[in-house]
Amino acid sequence: MFRTVRDYVDHLNSKGFVLGEEANGFIQFGQHYTDTVDEVVIIAIELTLKIQKEFDGSFFISLLESLKSEKIVNRKQALNHMESLNLL
Repeated sequence: MFRTVRDYVDHLNSKGFVLGEEANGFIQFGQHYTDTVDEVVIIAIELTLKIQKEFDGSFFISLLESLKSEKIVNRKQALNHMESLNLL
C-alpha cells in the first residue's frame, strides 16, 4: 500500500488523475488541521473521489473530521463508517 500521502497523490497522477494545486492545498491543510496520519488521509482522499466523483475540498475536510472524531484508523473501519452514513 502507499506509505505517504505524497506517494498516493503521485500514484493518482500516474493514472491520469491529476489533483490541482487547490486540491493539494486542501489535503495539506486538512491533514495538519485534523492532525491525522497519512493512512487515514489517503483513505479520505480515496473516499472523497469515490463518493463525489471528483476532489471536493470541503467534503474532504468534513470527512477527515468525521474519521478523526470516530477514531477511525484503517480502511475497513472507514468503509463501515461510510456505509453506516449511507454514503457508500
